[in-house]
Amino acid sequence: MAWPSRPPPPKRTSRPCINQVERELQGGEAPDSVRMACYVGLSGGHDECASGLTAGGVTDGTAVSACRVAPK
Repeated sequence: MAWPSRPPPPKRTSRPCINQVERELQGGEAPDSVRMACYVGLSGGHDECASGLTAGGVTDGTAVSACRVAPK
């Protein structure tokens, strides 16, 4: 008897991080540097994520909170 197959794990995405930064940009689309920093946050590099976002002009508070939600 075969076991029922499990559904695949949910796909992790850096979209929550990107969305948070885009809210600060007030409707502007996030540049590639933001997308890359959020991806780094998704893989667990929260400090690198925050420094990448602030280097791209995102405020400290938004960078920290965006990187915190990246892995969710």
